[in-house]
Amino acid sequence: MKDGEVNGTNGEWSVPSEEVLSGGPGKDGIPSIDNPIFINVSEVDFLSDDDLLIGVYDDGEFKAYPHPILDWHEIVNDEVGTEKIALTYCPLTGTAIAWDRILGGEETTFGVSGLLYNSNLIPYDRKSDSNWSQMGLDCINGERIGQTIRTLPIVEMAWSTWKVMYPDAKVLSLDTGFSRDYAVYPYGDYKTSDRLLFGVDDFDSRLDSKERVLGVIGSQTTRAYRLNSFNDGVEVLADDLDGIPLILFGSADRNFLVAYEARLDDGTILEFTTNTVGQAVAEDNEGNKWDVFGRATSGPRTGTQLKATSSFIGYWFSWGAFYEGLEIYGM
Repeated sequence: MKDGEVNGTNGEWSVPSEEVLSGGPGKDGIPSIDNPIFINVSEVDFLSDDDLLIGVYDDGEFKAYPHPILDWHEIVNDEVGTEKIALTYCPLTGTAIAWDRILGGEETTFGVSGLLYNSNLIPYDRKSDSNWSQMGLDCINGERIGQTIRTLPIVEMAWSTWKVMYPDAKVLSLDTGFSRDYAVYPYGDYKTSDRLLFGVDDFDSRLDSKERVLGVIGSQTTRAYRLNSFNDGVEVLADDLDGIPLILFGSADRNFLVAYEARLDDGTILEFTTNTVGQAVAEDNEGNKWDVFGRATSGPRTGTQLKATSSFIGYWFSWGAFYEGLEIYGM
């Protein structure tokens, strides 16, 4: 930990301050979207089928946040159902996480600090001006240093999959209030090359640096699941992490991979098989059908929600940089 001025900030850091780097644009140089406008799925004409998006669900409301917009803004302050969220996205690490905007009982919004740690976005909250580690899920500088952030489940998937599964969802529109060419990816060949724009503290070379994996953070163990190891159709995978039974739903061609706890609040541990009728991706041994948000959409447990894991998709190199001793499923 170090005190002193670091790229225009002051005070103690919980990460090595010499590794906190300027990303180029200054504070709010990449503007967050604070008044998002949404359109219907049927009105979307700016996405191709293989474009990725982030889906969020709460209390009957589905919203989608397309990567081509997030690439330029990185944070959307919004409300979904009963939740006040900041959808944070880092193009450099390929990580999207939905954060609770209620901190210490007070509502805030998040902005882009212009700083990076391990090539990853450092958001700041506008209430206390504290800086947070997106992938570390905690405050690393400022009044709230040491506090962890509450996250909400998200799903990353291809537009072709989302528009069929959730045709009644709302989609973030190009009407952002800013002049940007959302048809252009701002980082050139970054997604398809091995190059990094910024260094990381610990480079793990076991997989290609830009391979997309789902990391699941347990109480003692963090494990990565390779998206490209799943079938082109939907596949379910049962696993155990630190004594917690997990169920993963994934598809390589539909471009999604999510993980939930398989044990319900009443202690029942369900067994799942694939079922791709309508919104469903799986069916359990009781006859319930489940979607990618871990919701029972039909059957005797309709309305039940599987408990979320602390998990999100990101480029392999970023997981290796943040989580020492990271396991790879099947290796």
